[in-house]
Order: sequence, then structure tokens, then C-alpha cells
Amino acid sequence: MSNIILIGMPGVGKSTVGVVLAKAMGFGFIDTDLLIQTKEGRQLYRIIEQRGSKGFLDLENEVVSSLWAERCVIATGGSVIYGVDAMKHLKTMGKIVYLQLDAAHLIRRVKNLPTRGIVMEQGESLEDLYQERAPLYEKYADVVFPVGERTIEETVLELQHML
Repeated sequence: MSNIILIGMPGVGKSTVGVVLAKAMGFGFIDTDLLIQTKEGRQLYRIIEQRGSKGFLDLENEVVSSLWAERCVIATGGSVIYGVDAMKHLKTMGKIVYLQLDAAHLIRRVKNLPTRGIVMEQGESLEDLYQERAPLYEKYADVVFPVGERTIEETVLELQHML
């Protein structure tokens, strides 16, 4: 397998699981949010503040569409699924795994919404975002992995067996 691409809502653990999974499999690790921050020289929430949601999504689509990697676990930003070009490109790069967690668990996990760098419209809740994004994650996923109450280690072990 060339690459493993993790998609899912903010707070589901894409970056954390990605680092541990990459190490366990002897793969490299790439976090597309970090690539964007490095390219722009500022944190995600600042980019969103200055460029707006559409500007950020265009940037994310551009950065992810130009990504090249082999034998890597790639943790994507939660909004990557809005970028059609990015998702087409990721599909050619490896297996897309949707780390799925219900909205109630996500709401308990995500405490720092204003500084987290999440693309949300004014007045939109995390629950609203979940309802909007879940069908898109499912559409693009090769594998849907329900995280549930699993620890990081349990998640990584099960993913290794599945993949």
C-alpha cells in the first residue's frame, strides 16, 4: 500500500492516531494542516480570519492537490472533503480511512473552537458541521473506521489489521 490517508471531523484524532500508526507501520507522517501553516507562516485560525472560509478552502485544496508522498500516513484537515481536486488527488495516492466518531463525543473532545482553526460559518455549531460533513466523509472513504471509546493504541492495532 502506498499511503494511508486519514479523514474525519476535528477532534477525532487524525493527527494523533496518524503519528502512532505511521511509527507502527514504518511509514512517514504528514499533517496537511501543518503544511498549510508552514506555507502561510501562521496558525490555521489566523489564516481563516484573514482569508475567510472560502480563501482557506481554496488554499487547502491547492496544498493537498500538490502533495506527493509514498509510504506515509497523511492526516488531513477536517475540511479537506470540500476540495474536489484535493480528494480526487488523495484517492490516487492511497487508501482513504474515515475516522468516525459521533457528534456527542466530538463536542466533548473539542474545547478550543475559536483557536482550533475550524472552517465554520457564523452561528454554526459543531453538531451542524458534523451533519454537513459526515456524508462527504462517507462518500470519499475507502474504509469507515468507528473510533468509539477505543484508545489510540487500540485504534492503531485495529487499523493495522484492517489495512
